[in-house]
Amino acid sequence: MKPTDYNFRIKDSILGIQFLFVAFGALVLVPILTGLDPNVALFTAGLGTLVFQLVNRKTVPPIFLASSFAFIAPISYGVKTWGIAATMSGLVASGLFYVVLSFIIRLKGDNFIHKLLPAVVVGPVIISIGLILSPVAVNMAMGKTGDGAIVLIPFETAIIISMISLFTMVFISLLGKGIFKLIPILGAILVGYVVSIFFGVVDFSIVAKASWFSMPNFTAPEFNWQAIIFILPIAIAPAIEHIGDMLAISNVTKVDYLKKPGLKNTLLGDGLATSVASMFGGPPNTTYSEVTGAVTVTKAFNPAIMTWAAIAAIVLAFVGKLGGILATIPVPVMGGVMLLLFGIIASVGISTLVRANIDFNCPRNLVIVSMILVFAIGGMTFNFGGVSFSGIGLGAITGIFLNLILPQPRKDDHIL
Repeated sequence: MKPTDYNFRIKDSILGIQFLFVAFGALVLVPILTGLDPNVALFTAGLGTLVFQLVNRKTVPPIFLASSFAFIAPISYGVKTWGIAATMSGLVASGLFYVVLSFIIRLKGDNFIHKLLPAVVVGPVIISIGLILSPVAVNMAMGKTGDGAIVLIPFETAIIISMISLFTMVFISLLGKGIFKLIPILGAILVGYVVSIFFGVVDFSIVAKASWFSMPNFTAPEFNWQAIIFILPIAIAPAIEHIGDMLAISNVTKVDYLKKPGLKNTLLGDGLATSVASMFGGPPNTTYSEVTGAVTVTKAFNPAIMTWAAIAAIVLAFVGKLGGILATIPVPVMGGVMLLLFGIIASVGISTLVRANIDFNCPRNLVIVSMILVFAIGGMTFNFGGVSFSGIGLGAITGIFLNLILPQPRKDDHIL
């Protein structure tokens, strides 16, 4: 049996829990920031991973699926504007978008997605995700609510907590070794939490009231056209991210998962995992680079280890005390973590453009990137038939449209 073959063994359960530990900080951060239930996110991450494995059962990549950062901004807006149930309908549609892409790839081949979503479109979309979220991070780091309207913790206290959290994350990322290098978010939250206790800004009454066993706050989706149209275009960025993650795990294991099971199946599994997660009120799922990093360090290529991680996530979802503890994490701790995290998201977008050698002397490329950034970040809104398009979704649609209609550059078509 090859190291990459699926082999379900009891002894691998501890390894599975370790991989969940690597993903945990990022997994629960998304629901905490967007107003969703972290216990539901744990449940849907586990369930989504199992769905992905079921779809790709003939050749299972050793990856773990959990909360996607790309959807933080639209989920936050959707929850405030239409409520959790309506927002979930948009997330279900996003998962179905992956499914549609997977069937198009079956018909037209893998190159289709690169033609529809080239780096010149995807790069600035990812940049705009990070930059749109940055004011939320700054406000929370200063002890305010995400919109800056209410002061929750005095500035002097909040800024100390947030900066300690931020620099803890930086130091772990730069100086950590082995498995510890892969948990900068979790490490920063733990250190920030201890500092917050020292300053007396942690309220443990929530934990005391929480029961040991409790049902997560599952929420079924309610159909809402506005939420669907607003959120659906965001799926473009994580769809491309999925391809990158498949390339990464293929390089690590020396097994070409782009050929077998192929993007047509892995993207299908990711899409179904996202839609299923949204059916329960959880955030969209995406393949986790942190866990791929842990696979690289440990050389644990057996995909069944991720099954154990999924089972552990589902079991933890029903521990009420865990949800209570997560609810006590002070705002400045999360703000400090987000200051770096959202900057990194924007930087990933920049690196996408750099790796693709996008020529910014070419007017065509300048037009596409400029319009995506200005429309997405500047607050441009278009109304069609009573439905509003704005933010990241509008930026993504604009980029795709311009890439399809603008003529290809001539050899001498450049800016001096």
